Amino acid sequence: MSTDSDSEDTLELRLPDELIALFSEEEGTHADEAPERREIKTAPSGARSIDGDLLDDVGDWGPVTTPAGAFHLVPVHMERDLPLVSRWMNDPAVAEFWKLAGPPSVTEDHLRAQCTGDGRSVPCLGVLEGTPMSYWEIYRADLDPLARHYPARPHDTGIHLLIGAVADRGRGIGSVLLRAVADLALDRRPVCARVVAEPDLRNTPSIAAFLSAGFRFSAEVELPAKRAALMVRDRLLRDLL
Repeated sequence: MSTDSDSEDTLELRLPDELIALFSEEEGTHADEAPERREIKTAPSGARSIDGDLLDDVGDWGPVTTPAGAFHLVPVHMERDLPLVSRWMNDPAVAEFWKLAGPPSVTEDHLRAQCTGDGRSVPCLGVLEGTPMSYWEIYRADLDPLARHYPARPHDTGIHLLIGAVADRGRGIGSVLLRAVADLALDRRPVCARVVAEPDLRNTPSIAAFLSAGFRFSAEVELPAKRAALMVRDRLLRDLL
């Protein structure tokens, strides 16, 4: 199973300084410090993190125990992870929706835009029982171009996912991990009331996986490169779905 990311890049939208300051005040993160002066730190993994992280330190969310085994989101380290992620992007089943097939430089550009960005999107490997087997993008949907196409709420957290190993597709692991990651986002981000995703309407296995993971179908949305299913996992309904 693979889900897809809209071709309008997550990081193309420049976050206004005033909005950064507003979120800083809400989250209590260096509200008195100009955004451009925030300290940029290099995490041990090699991914950049921002003091006052917009996603509450995704790399520290896990590990978590799931029915499929111990699972951990590990922020992408470019030099270490590019060959693997590029190989996954060239799998025809993945390329159909992600549109990142080609030489490693294509995937590198996509990853680097996030790794050197302002922290609104964090690319991660999904490591199951010690083995990297999936690629994730955890992003602030309310600060993403997606917010132009649905009634976004402050701190909405978005998910993009692909399952890399063919052997892991079609046997329910995607649903298990989607539920685990959505619950992690709700647990680790108390200000987030819901987790959203926007798989292509044609990607019926992906939509089915989200439904099995406790997401509900909210609406069809017309995005620049696709017609998508807006999938939502609500904090208030998480124990019912």
